[in-house]
Amino acid sequence: MPIPINHEKPTRKSAKESAFSQLQQWIIDGTLLPGEKINDTELAQALGVSRTPIRESLQLLEAQGFVEMFPGKATQVTQVDRSSIKDLLPPLAVLQALSAELAIQNMNKDILTLLESTNERFAEAIHSKNYYSALKIDEQFHEIIVDAANNPYIKNIIESLQVHVSRLFFHNSIVLTEHSIHDHDTIINLLKSGDVNQLNETMKNNWLRTIDLFPDVS
Repeated sequence: MPIPINHEKPTRKSAKESAFSQLQQWIIDGTLLPGEKINDTELAQALGVSRTPIRESLQLLEAQGFVEMFPGKATQVTQVDRSSIKDLLPPLAVLQALSAELAIQNMNKDILTLLESTNERFAEAIHSKNYYSALKIDEQFHEIIVDAANNPYIKNIIESLQVHVSRLFFHNSIVLTEHSIHDHDTIINLLKSGDVNQLNETMKNNWLRTIDLFPDVS
């Protein structure tokens, strides 16, 4: 099982938290491939932790649907189900729109400036055809809005959906375009003006349009 060596070792987080975050990211971006068998001893050595936090992390990942554990046999990464995008994006779009609506009342100059600079980085990534980076920056853009909504329950649900959407995007080489840059600009302007109805529609469309990039889902 090939394991990258250029990753961050667990630092301020607990060993379990750090191991979980790293393993989840490796599954999302395909470092650990669908169907790949996982060796907890190798992972423990690679991450510089004992096998206990690795095993605990794998249990959490199984609960999320990222790995399957067969006691006494093996643990392996789950397959990527393209058709699940139709179940994931509609609720995520609604929750993202709700977050934007709630964030309006908490908008300030610093948050708006951060959104604008993030969208500039997003545009640079798209124009330079660094689509992997663009996907990550797009997540950061929406995360700023979710954080501004200041609702931990909505944030937790969005995060649980987002990780699965991210995995589908990475494994299907989804390419975000100029359209997304313009959507972000519009969202920023609507957050400034406080136009709830238009903001709600724009935010949902920004997410739901991506379903069209999965034309062959059954």
